[in-house]
Amino acid sequence: MGFFDFIFGVKKRQVQMYLDNGATILDVRNKHEWDNGHIERAVHIPLDELKNRIEEVKQLKKPIVVCCESGVRSAKAAKYLNLQNIDATNGGGWLKLQNRL
Repeated sequence: MGFFDFIFGVKKRQVQMYLDNGATILDVRNKHEWDNGHIERAVHIPLDELKNRIEEVKQLKKPIVVCCESGVRSAKAAKYLNLQNIDATNGGGWLKLQNRL
């Protein structure tokens, strides 16, 4: 097992642990992307609206797995949520995440 396999394996296990424990999936893609496909039962809050809608996320009272198209926006969103004392992790791209459900 190489260094990157170790790092990404840890991340996959963390995301799976969140999912196994009933985490809410938060999709931060824009409306057009969402309308073209999304994970059933995911919550949709585009990244550029997240700061203004943070109370909605807090009201979920669950850990959050954030997804987007590739993992870049979801990484930013997860970091922001953690700074707001919300337990969140980056789930990466939504299609890969969907395949894990």
